[in-house]
Amino acid sequence: MKNLIFLFSVLISANSFAQNSIKGTVTSDGMPLQLANIVLKNTKTSTSSKADGSYQFNSVPLGNYQVVASYTGFKSQSQDITIADSTEVILNFNLRENNTLDEVVITGTLKPVSRLESPVPVEVYKPVFFQKNPTANIFEALQNVNGVRPQLNCNVCNTGDIHINGLEGPYTLVLIDGMPIVSGLSTVYGLSGIPNSLLERIEIVKGPASSLYGSEAVGGLINIITKNPKNAPVFSADAFSTDWGEVNLDIGFKANVGKAASVLTGINYFNYSNPIDNNKDNFTDLTLQDRISVFQKWNFNRKSNKLFSLAGRYFYEDRWGGELQWEKKYRGGNEVYGESIYTKRWELLGAYELPIAEKILFSFSYTDHDQNSVYGNIPYLAKQRIGFGQLTWDKKLSGHDLLFGTALRYQYYDDNTTATVEEDINWIPSLFVQDEIKLAEKHTVLLGARYDYNSNHGAIFTPRLAYKWKINDNNVLRFNTGTGFRIVNLFTEEHAALTGSRDVIVLEELKPERSYNANLNYLKKIYTNNGNFIGLETTAWYTHFTNSIIPDYDSNPNQIIYKNLDGYAVTKGISTNVDLVFNSGLKMILGVTYMDVTKTENNIKTRQLLTEKFTGTWAISYRLNKMFLDIDYTGNLYGPMRLPLLGALDPRKEYSPTWSVQNIQFTFNKIKNLELYAGVKNLLNWTPNKGNPFIIARANDPFDKNVQYDTNGNAQVTPDNPYGLTFDPGYVYGPNQGIRSFFGLRYTLK
Repeated sequence: MKNLIFLFSVLISANSFAQNSIKGTVTSDGMPLQLANIVLKNTKTSTSSKADGSYQFNSVPLGNYQVVASYTGFKSQSQDITIADSTEVILNFNLRENNTLDEVVITGTLKPVSRLESPVPVEVYKPVFFQKNPTANIFEALQNVNGVRPQLNCNVCNTGDIHINGLEGPYTLVLIDGMPIVSGLSTVYGLSGIPNSLLERIEIVKGPASSLYGSEAVGGLINIITKNPKNAPVFSADAFSTDWGEVNLDIGFKANVGKAASVLTGINYFNYSNPIDNNKDNFTDLTLQDRISVFQKWNFNRKSNKLFSLAGRYFYEDRWGGELQWEKKYRGGNEVYGESIYTKRWELLGAYELPIAEKILFSFSYTDHDQNSVYGNIPYLAKQRIGFGQLTWDKKLSGHDLLFGTALRYQYYDDNTTATVEEDINWIPSLFVQDEIKLAEKHTVLLGARYDYNSNHGAIFTPRLAYKWKINDNNVLRFNTGTGFRIVNLFTEEHAALTGSRDVIVLEELKPERSYNANLNYLKKIYTNNGNFIGLETTAWYTHFTNSIIPDYDSNPNQIIYKNLDGYAVTKGISTNVDLVFNSGLKMILGVTYMDVTKTENNIKTRQLLTEKFTGTWAISYRLNKMFLDIDYTGNLYGPMRLPLLGALDPRKEYSPTWSVQNIQFTFNKIKNLELYAGVKNLLNWTPNKGNPFIIARANDPFDKNVQYDTNGNAQVTPDNPYGLTFDPGYVYGPNQGIRSFFGLRYTLK
């Protein structure tokens, strides 16, 4: 009897102290996710996954549980289980990338808000999107964003700007961490060298945003948001080279300075020193470049947990393009043609949240840009300094989400052209207010207005209105309307005014451009029963410009004429983005835009130069899990655009053909913390010279030494000049760089 009692007690003890456990793996498309967070809901028990994605809970009491796995950038997943006896439960999680479009964005309203809840449509692009087609700078990286086109402005020096929905680069405001430091000269010369290793995400707003951001935000804005040092990897490196001889290196690392602060440093270096002339015009197809950029960001830890960050960047670039025999000794002379640009630039930006109960943020930035350049024998020496300070008060009252702000902008500009006989110094104070009103559970209205005073142009008022109808979690309709304005500085924005032989004619004192815009945005999400995801977003827009300043290349082939348009200009169109994520490992991001960009003067409607009728972009990715291989096929398609000819006899095509640049990349990621990638860019080997007798006019006589002119200053037809042309490298709409292979590696230590 005693033995039976003893055996029964042992069995009860064994059952009471049974080592019940829950274990499994956390993966994404077959790849392990390290440091994923796994939680037993409604308990204080949690753990993190190991390098192989595995996790385990031991000694779990009997009962019912909900286990939740989450990972930054992925959609959380939960599973319900019951532990009724001594057992080992296997729970595996396969997380999907977060395609619910509920990322937190700040660009549309100047305050953090879920993308789905924002009344202003904001597109968000993470670094993984740009890694599908690795590039040496942000400028090139944007080529696969629907409705956004990096536009080269010169065949020789390869400077460019960014078009949004067919509008020229000066209509696009580029921000870094919300600060308007990419402006004026840097719109053309400062878009390179932002280290990709520091990129957290890029937010894009298409359409006027002047009521929050002032001048230059007429066509849209691009906000480059850098990583928070607290969340950045300990070390990261990304390096690649191409068979053309391009070399790019991105390095990022972080450190903690005691308990007081964390600091993140990024370094970008790019070099291309291999002159290539595949189109046989004796000019470099790709500008030679030697560039370095150093970026550092500090986040300070405050007892109040309020924000205090400081960041700085130094940028230096030496670039030249021109005749193959050009050397430094020919710089600025008229023996051998070359365009040589030395750029020195430094930037400081920061944000400080005031130590009071109210949420008041002071943001500031300062930039100093020094440019020493020559275009043939024409020097262009320019200095620009921009200081910016902004104070915002984020206040919530019953049914109202308010934002009050004031800003002060200091602008200094001086160059050696006739545009600035004296230094141009301007102070622009601003006031703005925004009220987001919750009308009902599904209906939100945003009202905003901004007042700017420009010492050269007086007071400028820009209102805005936005309406959002959240039909349900999977369907959102937005309507936005407002006005914008832009103050023009010709010689910092119009590269064509400096290169080639055209004279710049300014017929009148230029007034600020004004715009009136409306756009309608519809977002739909579809989840299928087998776990596939489809995201659809369509936007239709209409923008009407008055006082528009559009360079006139048509009236006189030897001149570029600037004046306020005696009429109006219009850009209108529709664009659609489609995101597809399949269980099979196939992902597709597709975009298409149709646009019509015209000007009307004296009742004559003309299609604007260098604006395409339609564009298409795609990024198709497929993962071969067993081979640890990702395949990315990316590309874009551009419809015909009207090009700047030099007269009726110019034999080059008036319209570009429909053209496409396509790329493929293979990424091997079996090795821990390391990715190896290789591929081919411009698979079709497309370049603009195809179908044209030449691209650069009079490349054989870049100083026009043998051009003869009539009494009106027009080039005459001669045996040496059968088309009556002068030297001009402005006939450009795409890169001259053909097919090339690349190889690189990425290393990340978390």
